[in-house]
Order: sequence, then structure tokens, then C-alpha cells
Amino acid sequence: WAQEWGNIYDVVAPAGAGNVGYDVGDLLKAKGYQPVKMVKQGEAFYSSLGFPALPGTFWERSQITKPADREVICHASAWDVDAVDDLRIKMCTKVNADDFVTIHHELGHNYYQRAYNKQPFLYKNGANDGFHEAIGDTVALSITPDYLVKIGLLDQAKVPTPDKDIGLLLRQAMDKVAFLPFGLMVDKWRWGVFSGEIPTSGYQAGWDKLRLQYQGIVPPVARDETKFDAGGKYHIPAAVPYTRYFLARVLQFQFYKAACDQSGWKGPLHRCSFFDDKAVGTKLNAMLSMGQSKPWPDALQVFTGSREMSGKALVEYFAPLKAWLDVQNKGKPQGW
Repeated sequence: WAQEWGNIYDVVAPAGAGNVGYDVGDLLKAKGYQPVKMVKQGEAFYSSLGFPALPGTFWERSQITKPADREVICHASAWDVDAVDDLRIKMCTKVNADDFVTIHHELGHNYYQRAYNKQPFLYKNGANDGFHEAIGDTVALSITPDYLVKIGLLDQAKVPTPDKDIGLLLRQAMDKVAFLPFGLMVDKWRWGVFSGEIPTSGYQAGWDKLRLQYQGIVPPVARDETKFDAGGKYHIPAAVPYTRYFLARVLQFQFYKAACDQSGWKGPLHRCSFFDDKAVGTKLNAMLSMGQSKPWPDALQVFTGSREMSGKALVEYFAPLKAWLDVQNKGKPQGW
């Protein structure tokens, strides 16, 4: 469904800056990482912020790799089974860059669940849906070249020079920015179904219309009402609201900038990693432990100092790429 475009990066990579010099998946394989070790490394990031280690039961009861003896749903998810400390993830982890990022994302759910487990039952949730999805992605934004050096995955001599930043940012934008219209349109389609604006006889047409309107794409082959592309997106048949992911794409950059500011980072925002900064972890935990006990602007203010969600941090993060794209696209027709 083209929700993220990173897999075509090699097709559009800018000449000269496109090859950043490493692939995280290749680095993991070269260092002998297996799925469990990848999860251990994800845990280590949170531990570096001062969060306690995951419980022993996490390693006994999580599904980290796909079972060989039965079919399972491989869609990654995080679970707090007893609302105390029975934390688990369910993944079919493979040794690649995408799953390395996904691990950091899913563990964000687990650490959030643990942080608010002392709250009354009704408050055991994220401040809003977007918060829960944003926490792990905030951490994943810290998977920078310097972080990879610190954990022994990347040699210092191979850290991309600043002239490679456009390549790094474009690769990131093809996932983070390209997702935004998709993140908005999934629930636009669902709400259209609920309201009757999209009739039962037009589920596919309604989906295709929104995809063109928001993403600027069309199906690669002809579709009709015998097809149901929306049903191929896990969150539709599973009845999982999707706007949370749109909000999370905005919030994660806002959280990330706040963490980088707290850590005293002075360079370009996209090069910041707050790994091993316990002061950031303390402030982050203060927000997480609130759960849903206060209105979400209160929780946001605890960590960022602001009561409003803002896309300014996202714009700052990608500012060098935006300037480069403005030059590349000058005089060319834009839109569809």
C-alpha cells in the first residue's frame, strides 16, 4: 500500500550523496547479530536512559522469531499481559534494518506500559493514542551513525561525512514524511464507511480515490469492486484506529528535539543521539508514568515544555533536505 517509500530509495538516491556508505542490516549481519541480540540491543538503549532491565519473563514468553511449527500473525506488537510486569513482544524478527527499528518501536510500548502500571486501571494508557506510538520511534530516531559507532556496529572511519546528509535525510523522509498522507487517509476511508459516504458497493473505489487524493498514487493494475485493498491493511480488519500513527509521526520529532535540547546537543538535529543520557530518561519517565491520568497537553508539557503538538521539529529535522529539494525541483511541475 506504499505507506512508506524507503524501499525505492536506491531508485531516487541523489548522485554523489546517495550512498551513505553502510546498511544497518549488513552491519548487523557482519557482527553476528541474531534476533534475540537485536532485542537485547534495543533494551540496552532504554537501559542507558536509566530504565530498569526487562523482566526475565519477557525473554521466556515473548515471540521474537516466527515459530517453525505453526502459523502466526507476524505483525509486530507489544503486550502488557497482567498490567504489572508481564511485558512481551510478538514479532517474526529478521536480521535487517527495518526490524532493528521496529524493535526499538515495540519496546517503547513496553516501557510506557511499565511506567504507568501504578496508575488506576482507567489511566493505564498513553496520554493520547499518538503518544504510545511515538515513544519508541523517538528512540529510533537516535539510531544515528554516531550511535552505531558507540555500540560497535559501525567503524568511526565509516561515519558519513556531512556531504552525505542529503542521502541520510532523503532515506529517512521516504519513510517518515511519505507516511503522513497515508497515515491520515486510512481513517478517512474508515470514517467514510461508517458515515455511509463510502457505500458498501464502493469500498475499493473509495480507497483508490483517497489514495490518489492524498498520496498521489494509483493501483499498478486495474481494480474493481471484487477487490478489497483496504482489507489488506492489518489495522482495518483488526479494528485498530490509525490516526494515532499520523499523530505519532509529528510527536516523535517533537519529543526527539526536546530530548536533544535537554542533552545539550549543538549540531544538526538529525545527527543527534541521546543514548546514555539518564537526565533525559528521568524526564521522559516522568511523562510516561502519568499514563492517561492527566489531559495529554499536561503530559506533553512535562517533557517538552509545550502544551501544543507542533510540526516545527519535523520541519527543522528535514530543513537541509527541503532546501536541496527546492533547488532540484525549481521550475518543474509539482503535484498531480
